[in-house]
Amino acid sequence: MAFESLSDKLQNSFKKLKGKGVLTEADIDGAMREVKLALLEADVNFKVVKEFVANVKEKALGEDVLKSLTPGQQVIKIVNAELVELLGGANSKLTYSPSGFTVLLMVGLQGTGKTTTCGKLAKYLKKEGKNPMLAACDIYRPAAIDQLEVVGKNVDVPVFTMRDCKEPEKIALAAKKEAEKKGCNVLIVDTAGRLQIDDALMTELETIKKTVKPHEILLVVDALQGQDAVNVANGFNDRLGIDGIIMTKMDGDSRGGAALSAKKVTGKPIKFMGIGEKADALELFHPERMASRILGMGDMLTMIEKAEEAYSDEQAAKLEERLRKNQFTLEDFLEQMGQMKKMGGIANIMGMMPGMGQAKLSDDDIEKGEKELKQMEAIIQSMTKKERENPNILNASRRKRIAAGAGTTVNKVNQLVKKYEETKKLMKRFNSPGGKRGMFKGLF
Repeated sequence: MAFESLSDKLQNSFKKLKGKGVLTEADIDGAMREVKLALLEADVNFKVVKEFVANVKEKALGEDVLKSLTPGQQVIKIVNAELVELLGGANSKLTYSPSGFTVLLMVGLQGTGKTTTCGKLAKYLKKEGKNPMLAACDIYRPAAIDQLEVVGKNVDVPVFTMRDCKEPEKIALAAKKEAEKKGCNVLIVDTAGRLQIDDALMTELETIKKTVKPHEILLVVDALQGQDAVNVANGFNDRLGIDGIIMTKMDGDSRGGAALSAKKVTGKPIKFMGIGEKADALELFHPERMASRILGMGDMLTMIEKAEEAYSDEQAAKLEERLRKNQFTLEDFLEQMGQMKKMGGIANIMGMMPGMGQAKLSDDDIEKGEKELKQMEAIIQSMTKKERENPNILNASRRKRIAAGAGTTVNKVNQLVKKYEETKKLMKRFNSPGGKRGMFKGLF
């Protein structure tokens, strides 16, 4: 996961401070050396690291911290604030044209996931109530147009193509006219990339920019490239004047150097991050939430949002009513497991829980947990409808039949029934008014 290695090192360095009633300058110097090393190992830009550590040290040596009853916590508070600032300060959202029609120009090198990201962004915009269209302006990469058409179909968004045209700026202009004609209000222009920045690529992008006058230019970069990604961002910004960055493959980057350096070095905010291959694996980049996760304080706001997205208002109201009448069945229990999958599975949920940076599940634990969920699903699916609705009728012979049908043991069936009863008790805590938010606040 993103920042995993950095998170471990930072949290370990602060452990020593938390246990001290009084901090000396030597204590802070020692902690800052560890912080500096952790950031450098995470591939954060050297100048950025130097400035970050200097800022934290200056504030940590203030009298308010040294004389505080909890100086260790005060230092962590300072580091958190500096991390938020380093990551971009406030969340930087997309801006739209006041005319009602917005053009988003997507740029980047080959291999960063630009075309896939176009589809993810289109799906995100649909959830925001927009009506997007995709424009295929990569005329060089083999099957680039075909790929965008597949991506568009997967997210149910129209794709504009002109296969015989070899002038991308003309395709983009024609797409803009077609989108306006069809009542779309956002055009996402997918452009060609190269293996490296060259003058031909930049000249082409400058021509497209001049022709369609995009409201925002979004650069797609690969988080796994570390400081190379930041250098690429600088190169594109110098020639095009980008408005924001979309950082892909954040789920595979345990260091996080690119994300921590990008805003400070380029002056441009990270607006989105890609966290997987699925069409909905694109999230707004929230600096304050990311800083909180890095320091092991969790990301409960994102967790709540994911929980609310997994449930429709109708589902939430239905479940709330069933809980009120004490009618939570194994059918409902099966549905809860499905919602957990929609939220990204065990690993994703645990990564957002406070303190999990210090008590992470191993890959084996995660695999075991996912396997157990599948087994529980198989057991419930082996039951009759009557058994799911009324588990009290599950006598020994029924449990034996269910175990055989699910390819497991009677003991596993017994364990599932016990977990169901425990969950049923827990779910009663959700029985409060207020729709989805009222439903989930009891859990979080």
